[in-house]
Amino acid sequence: LIFALPLAASSILQQLFNSIDTAVVGRFASSQALAAVGSNSSLIALMINLFIGISLGSNVVIAHYIGQRSEKNIQAAIHTAIVVALVSGIFVMIFGQFIAKPVLSLMGTPDDVIDLAVVYLRIYLLGMPFIMLYDFGSSILRSTGDSRCPLYSLIVAGVINTVLNLVLVIGFKMGVSGVAIATVISNMVSSGIIVYILTHESAPIRLEFRKLAVAPAELKKILVIGVPAGIQGMMFSIANVCIQSAINSFGSDAVAGFGAYLKVDGFNILPVSSISMAATTFVGQNYGAGRLDRVKRSVWVTLAIGVIYTLCTGAALLAGQDAILHLFTADEAVVTYGKLAMRWFCPFYFLLSILHGLAGAVRGTGASIPPMVVLLVSLCLFRVVWIQFLLPFFSGIEGVFILYPVSWGLGALLMILYAWKGKWMEYHT
Repeated sequence: LIFALPLAASSILQQLFNSIDTAVVGRFASSQALAAVGSNSSLIALMINLFIGISLGSNVVIAHYIGQRSEKNIQAAIHTAIVVALVSGIFVMIFGQFIAKPVLSLMGTPDDVIDLAVVYLRIYLLGMPFIMLYDFGSSILRSTGDSRCPLYSLIVAGVINTVLNLVLVIGFKMGVSGVAIATVISNMVSSGIIVYILTHESAPIRLEFRKLAVAPAELKKILVIGVPAGIQGMMFSIANVCIQSAINSFGSDAVAGFGAYLKVDGFNILPVSSISMAATTFVGQNYGAGRLDRVKRSVWVTLAIGVIYTLCTGAALLAGQDAILHLFTADEAVVTYGKLAMRWFCPFYFLLSILHGLAGAVRGTGASIPPMVVLLVSLCLFRVVWIQFLLPFFSGIEGVFILYPVSWGLGALLMILYAWKGKWMEYHT
């Protein structure tokens, strides 16, 4: 709990600040501006998830070395990870500028929304190198057991983001451009704080710019663990792009309502992911040290925390659904779509906590491919098949919303079977 709670708090705060973005643009710009921001969520995730997965690979590799007390390898892995962060961030920033409008058009973004959506995405992508630096830097700190410093940097950046949103959107009437600019500046601040912390850490965790280089052996280990996690995230996002395209077909009110709900959804999804990351780090260090008894206990603790949290928050969100959604918009048609999504999602988040909790624990041992396969089958392949072949049998948007809890249940079942029968805790020196 001492390690996991700052991670969960970071996620909740991040989602709170993102929700403030959405509330400001929905209340003080227009429903089209709200839909423009919401329609980008799955596409942005698609472009960055590969590299977020690779950052998780660096977490596992460094955690193993910490368990083994291998200082030389820790240094090599840290500097390799930072180089990968910079290169990948610049690549996504440039590549994204070219594909922004074609992909949003391909997704069927409504005509009254697409121009605003393109503006938002192109500005947002300018901050991608800083997003990558924050993710990789935070991953390095988490591997050491430090989950507090990323939280502190996020608090500072989030406050700046909120103030800038209010100034740029309400004061200067900049709409989606103002929200995007505020996000880029806050990402610069958060990454700057993380880099400052890393350069002032004690050895062997200290980042030294003169030592920035790629160590081939460490890069290979990071990629072997990180790429499957990244591919999993990318495929998950591809499925979400397909789902977003289906939602787009119901019009801008549906897009805006679902976009507003996704900000609420994050109060469950992101802490669940944080708990999973905590399991990955805890398992990684203990697996590296050969303490399989602590690995097993951490799995049960992870599941207990995740299930209790999601049951409580799911109930709380359902109880306050009307008031919560009216924070984002006064448009009743938009609110209706958001409330419908909440009724299908909120009671079933505990399934997602089981799925991600077990996946994070398994991944901490270095067994990255089995969780990838389970998540690809349940959260990607199954969803795409549903959208293509089963959705036509439903008369309304409920067919899209029902898909989520069904796919979570399938994934949880498959992950339980693997954790029970698989050989992921066989110790390898």
